[in-house]
Amino acid sequence: MDIQEQLREASKATLSLGALPDERICLVLRDTARALRERMPEVLHANQEDLARMDPANPKYDRLRLTEKRLAGMAGDMEQVAGLHSPLRKILSQTTRPNGMIIQKVTVPFGVIGVIYEARPNVTFDVFSLCFRSGNVCVLKGGSDADRSNEALARIIHDVLERHGVNPAVCTLLPSGREATSALLGAVGLVDLIIPRGSASLIRFTREQARVPVIETGAGICHTYFDRAGDKEKGRAIVNNAKTRRVSVCNALDCLVIHQERLGDLPYICAPLADSRVIIYADAPAFQALAGHYPEEWLQPATPESFGTEFLDYKMSVRTVASLDEALTHIAHYGSKHSESIVSEDAEATGRFLNLVDAACVYANVSTAFTDGAQFGFGAEIGISTQKLHARGPMALPELTTYKYIIQGDGQIRV
Repeated sequence: MDIQEQLREASKATLSLGALPDERICLVLRDTARALRERMPEVLHANQEDLARMDPANPKYDRLRLTEKRLAGMAGDMEQVAGLHSPLRKILSQTTRPNGMIIQKVTVPFGVIGVIYEARPNVTFDVFSLCFRSGNVCVLKGGSDADRSNEALARIIHDVLERHGVNPAVCTLLPSGREATSALLGAVGLVDLIIPRGSASLIRFTREQARVPVIETGAGICHTYFDRAGDKEKGRAIVNNAKTRRVSVCNALDCLVIHQERLGDLPYICAPLADSRVIIYADAPAFQALAGHYPEEWLQPATPESFGTEFLDYKMSVRTVASLDEALTHIAHYGSKHSESIVSEDAEATGRFLNLVDAACVYANVSTAFTDGAQFGFGAEIGISTQKLHARGPMALPELTTYKYIIQGDGQIRV
């Protein structure tokens, strides 16, 4: 089957998917999670083939790597999605007109959702679970780096779908080449929405080339501002967690912004980072504060490129500011509207930060590592939207629906 035929079959599958009862959808998801647990060796073998082709120093390596723990987490997320309430057929509003006509605004699926992603095989399972639960057909276009992993995961999904008598086209995996990308981006009339997940360059390319509507899940250039009234114990734990928990994800910390009156606490705040060999690019005041307290080989002077960079590595920058307003200006200039945090015991400063920072997720005394659909109680996510139309932040089941108006009457005509 060629790519255009795959897209046509995916589009046709929307009708049969729309007729599936919710109980059956949940049963398929639970069986797919069970099949993943049973077939872990198969997936891990495929993943090893992918990993063997990638340099371990590549920032994508950690995202590509699957382990038994990560696969178990993927299965658990799918089961959690199955346990959530359906987002479909919800009545958002209802009015009765003077002529007796009843107008309801009701949630419905988009139809066919295309997702373009790079070395992130977990996306295969996350996208399928969320799309299937919300009544959407998914068309997956993974990167060549994760070829074997994506094929193994799609095989499991298709085997379960066929066992339940569901058209496997509801989860369509396209070839990993550029031809498939071009076909998906131009699939007007066959694909209703495209969501890119990956680097800033992938997202920009998708936005510029797509003829189908796009929701951007933007790059995460994340800051934590340590205020003059910050608690150093909280700051130390939050900065270390946000930076080192998993450096290859979009919610990882890229820049610590610190009030100049708290530079004396900077060595204490940054000390745990040395255990993970985090390279710190510090501006002049921060460099002076850290010199002699942080390992010399991992401390470097900041350059203009140190700010506004999504490192996806054991690297971060430090910027010194004289006020909250200066911190807000820095974040507005260099941030990507993804996740930003303040560490402060000052209620006024915290309130201003939460109100004025323009980002999908804004935290007070919390690590940015929590920007994640599962952590928000959504089961999983299809991406973190950094735009403002339709969806913002972790996109889960409600964000994968649109709505239509259903009008009922008893013979009314318009004069």
